[in-house]
Amino acid sequence: MITAEIVAVGTELLMGQILNTNAQFIAQRLASAGVNHFFQTVVGDNPARLTQTLSLALSRADVVIVTGGLGPTGDDLTKETAAALFNKPLQYDEESLSTLKARFEKMGREMTPNNLKQAMFPRGSIILKNDNGTAPGCILEENGKAIVLLPGPPREMQPIFEEQVLPYITQKDGGTLYSRVIRIFGVGESAVEYRLKELIERQTNPTVAPYALTGEVTLRVTARCKDATEGEALVAPILEIIQTTIGDAVYSTNNEALHEVCGKLLIGNKMTLSVAESCTGGLIASTIVSMPGSSAFFTEGVVTYANIAKQNRLNVKEETLLKYGAVSRETALEMAEGMRVSSGSDIALSVTGIAGPNGGTEEKPVGLVYIGLADQKGAEAYEFRLSGNRERIRQIASLNALDILRRRLKE
Repeated sequence: MITAEIVAVGTELLMGQILNTNAQFIAQRLASAGVNHFFQTVVGDNPARLTQTLSLALSRADVVIVTGGLGPTGDDLTKETAAALFNKPLQYDEESLSTLKARFEKMGREMTPNNLKQAMFPRGSIILKNDNGTAPGCILEENGKAIVLLPGPPREMQPIFEEQVLPYITQKDGGTLYSRVIRIFGVGESAVEYRLKELIERQTNPTVAPYALTGEVTLRVTARCKDATEGEALVAPILEIIQTTIGDAVYSTNNEALHEVCGKLLIGNKMTLSVAESCTGGLIASTIVSMPGSSAFFTEGVVTYANIAKQNRLNVKEETLLKYGAVSRETALEMAEGMRVSSGSDIALSVTGIAGPNGGTEEKPVGLVYIGLADQKGAEAYEFRLSGNRERIRQIASLNALDILRRRLKE
């Protein structure tokens, strides 16, 4: 079985100026793929120390995965160091050079001469395309060993690793991987792990790896297999056990986000949606319209932050606001119904709450949120008491609103 090792390059990592999230991501994916991984190292932007680090890693691993140091500046020396270690001269790759020039033209920016080094690679290396940045990665092979060079920014590194590097590693190990990602909302990570404790402890193939996102939990079920058909057959019974155990908190088994699931349900039910937001400040509407094709079901979103906006735009009664306050079940109900009527949508969501850090009282503390939903059958409101900073409260409130919508649409 192949053994991998992770090396993160960057003085900023060594000094603790940024978190080494790349190593965490790669380690999780190696574990879910069943790849042995025993060491991680962080090394600064120093060619001599990087050479020592890579030499040591190659002495105990089949594949060394390196992140960082592929940029255009003078201290980006990872590629040069790895090439020297394997005694492979650097040369231009014409396709990468053409792509690099086209990217700069599209951005309307001048490509300075130092950017040209990003189109140079060790002779004979496998080039890893980067669709999210200017620094492609590459794989160097020598005597059964391999060094994988990846860019440092996570938004660039992660798709390259997922789509190009992990298949390379598993193929070297004599197989392939088939994965399904289950997404869960409404049950915490510790509760999910506890309920699935027996399944996780006895896992062999497929493996089950939990990951926590903001407000939700994902489970990646991964099978080592010869092809996708075998992989699907191995994974299917595990998916069934998880869905049965966790219940309707499982909202996707295909790595779809909550707003995507809601969008598909709205389209399937031929229904339209509108949203009235206060404390979330348009976050729900922004999330919904990030889905391509959302114009098929999303009619309107408004931010009615002040009381007068709630009255004028949503027809919330003044006496309701005076008697119960802007953050109340009654206001949430009137916001949702007012949004539905004024927009003409089939269903409407509303959110009002106290996101903090100020504005809370003993009766109505920071984190108190009311979510309303109105459709042709009537209106309902739900109370939540959330915790965390302002941004977290807004994010969790948005997710709860979408989950309420999902559950109503499934009915």
